[in-house]
Amino acid sequence: MTGRVTVTENALAALLALAAHEVPGVVGMAPAGLKDQVVRILGRQEASEGVVVRPDPTAPGKYQADFYVVVAVGVRIPTVVESLAERAAFAAERLAGVELSQVRVHVVGVGRG
Repeated sequence: MTGRVTVTENALAALLALAAHEVPGVVGMAPAGLKDQVVRILGRQEASEGVVVRPDPTAPGKYQADFYVVVAVGVRIPTVVESLAERAAFAAERLAGVELSQVRVHVVGVGRG
């Protein structure tokens, strides 16, 4: 059987958010923008919260991902960021068949987890 599989940006963002939760030292995701903030205020939470995915304008077929995370107190932030970037690239490629050209991790808070 032949065909084509298309992964939407929202589905990829949800997949990457789930992968981010698996990284030791990440205790949560922060709202990535106004939409996420409104959804949180309304009491709903989307799986893709804290992740923004967009096509890379300089590399057709590749995507850029921004993560907005809260890390645990006492962790070494550069290590957590590096682990998250590696986990995201792995999950995108192995689970969605998509290559990330750039991963940016924004540590927006520190909390207890």
